[in-house]
Amino acid sequence: MSKLKNKVAVITGANSGIGLATAKLYLKEGARVVLSGRRQEALDEVSKELEGDFITVLADVSKPEDNINLIKEATNKYGNIDILFLNAGIAPIATTTDVTAEHYDEIFNINVKGPILATKEALPKINDGGTILFTNSIVHQKGFDGLGVYSASKGALRAYSRVLTSEVKSRGIRVNSIAPGPIATPLYGKMGLPQDVVEEMGKGFAASVPLGRFGTSEEIANAALFLASDDASYINGVELEIDGGLSQI
Repeated sequence: MSKLKNKVAVITGANSGIGLATAKLYLKEGARVVLSGRRQEALDEVSKELEGDFITVLADVSKPEDNINLIKEATNKYGNIDILFLNAGIAPIATTTDVTAEHYDEIFNINVKGPILATKEALPKINDGGTILFTNSIVHQKGFDGLGVYSASKGALRAYSRVLTSEVKSRGIRVNSIAPGPIATPLYGKMGLPQDVVEEMGKGFAASVPLGRFGTSEEIANAALFLASDDASYINGVELEIDGGLSQI
């Protein structure tokens, strides 16, 4: 299997969940992969289970200097980039009456500022005809209580990706977004809620999905492979909902 043979891919938020599943699949398909994450211990741990040509880079996408270093490390090792998968994101919960400046800043710094700055740093190093892929979410299409700021951040990212699609058209760079629905990833454990609350919320989400279940990180990774490969050569500027039909009802 070699849909990405010799392609260079940079993936943020790659030490768990969707990012890690995608890194594994990209490596299997022949890519050379740069995995970044905020926790060195997590990167060290996943390195033990990966096979192929890869490096890990400690990077917090909310920090401008980390984005600069990530792209520098990637290009120093592998040269120019073919696939930039901006996947890192967080989703802490707060109702409108509980939102604080700190809550807003944390979410927007990671979910919006991070991808925008990483894109800026990477663009000079992305090959013409390359691919930029964002992990978005269906939350900006539907209203989920407690996720107002998170939803706003994903709506902002979708708006940005539309503009970027036009701005890079002269270089043949494709820009697409993946919008997962309820996916079984560590994200739900990072919402700042008790485990029993998370479990009950998960059951509610699953019951509302027409397919009746959570998706898996591997199912999202399959879409990330498709959109990054030549199989999707005429797909550009889209947001692909991968949610078992939740956004359509």
